[in-house]
Amino acid sequence: MPITSSLFAASLPMIFYLLIIWKMDKYEREPFTNVLIHFLWGTFGATILAISVSLIADFFSFYLRNNSHLIHTVIYAPIIEEIVKGLFLFFSVRSKQFDNITDGLVYGAAIGLGFGMMENFIYFITYGTSLSSWIYIVIIRSLFSAVMHCISTATLGAFLGMAKFSKGTLATVLQVIGLLLAMLFHFMWNASVSFEETYYLGFLFMIVLISCFIIVYKISLYNEEKIIETELREESKMGVLPETHAKILSSHLRFRKGWIDEKIRKLYSRYAVRLAFSKDQSKKVNDSKRKFYEIEIEKTREAIRSLLSNNFIES
Repeated sequence: MPITSSLFAASLPMIFYLLIIWKMDKYEREPFTNVLIHFLWGTFGATILAISVSLIADFFSFYLRNNSHLIHTVIYAPIIEEIVKGLFLFFSVRSKQFDNITDGLVYGAAIGLGFGMMENFIYFITYGTSLSSWIYIVIIRSLFSAVMHCISTATLGAFLGMAKFSKGTLATVLQVIGLLLAMLFHFMWNASVSFEETYYLGFLFMIVLISCFIIVYKISLYNEEKIIETELREESKMGVLPETHAKILSSHLRFRKGWIDEKIRKLYSRYAVRLAFSKDQSKKVNDSKRKFYEIEIEKTREAIRSLLSNNFIES
């Protein structure tokens, strides 16, 4: 099939998925520039690195002969691809922007979708030898294979988000578990669709995996809602903001008009959420890192006080 058609077929679904996942992060949405950087790592950096390492691995396994392709698909691909996709997450998790499970899901998903997009493009132009075969490959890979890359790397991202505020051995254990689960999901999909007898089990597995991803994402957002409400109730007792605002700011009610002047509603919501998350994170880090969050908390409190002191609160 023409390269242009394959390029559009590979990119449009992945960009659509990326925007949905990014938009789902409703409390402290990550800067889209950062999300795009992760997406581009998956598209180019991880893809190039995966191909390079795979070629080396194939060279050393030439003696497998008839089974080399199967070994590569079922064993090498899950290990190599999940490691190279996750490399950037191990770097970006140190960023101040990467501070919870939801962030890990978003950034990991972005990398997986970028990788899936490039892999799809290669498959479309290589194996789409007829219109019918091309359409079949586009549908299967857009709905399942690329989504598998998205969820696998998002899983690692979520565990890195947990590990960031864990201490000692637990942090290392969480990182290892996240990477092993990413490899396992990848292995399960590749193994199931490599044999005719288990082909349809692969689709069932992906349906379950997609459902679990959505549930975990929703649970993560629910936990964030509770963190925001709890921390802001503490702030209301200190007089930083009105008590009634704690529930409003932690729910969809913050989008409602009339509870505060529209001129400051968005900025006030952003400051309040940042304050709540900074307080929660300050309780999880060691003493050497706590000073940063304490400064951030005081700066945000002052910003909120400044906004509210201008009599913008509706009666």
